[in-house]
Amino acid sequence: MQKTVPAAHPDAYVAALDGWRRDCVEHLREQVRKAAPLEEVVKWGHLVYFSNGPVLLIRAEAQRVLFGFWRGKRLQDIEPRLKPGGKYELATADLREGMQPPSATIVRRLVRQAVELNRSVGHPASRSD
Repeated sequence: MQKTVPAAHPDAYVAALDGWRRDCVEHLREQVRKAAPLEEVVKWGHLVYFSNGPVLLIRAEAQRVLFGFWRGKRLQDIEPRLKPGGKYELATADLREGMQPPSATIVRRLVRQAVELNRSVGHPASRSD
């Protein structure tokens, strides 16, 4: 597997995309940034947003865009496409070409609820929840 150099900053991450993946990431990113004040960085090779620990990620891959939340298992009532996987309470929506990404309203609701969970429950990687 060929290693790629991660983008230096979030704008460069988006600029490196094209087609439907860029459209999808731009939509998600715009709504995430409107929903709550978050720290936005490129970490682990994709966009990650923090507020009292990691809140969500946007990861563009060759055939899909993942939109995931560290406490996503608690958010499935808002977005049923969030499927559990990985450590902690992580759940991701697997978005593919031709699929509609979550609406602006849904994205903002997810983000606000995820931020509130990190505020009320604590850092997602802590063992106290």
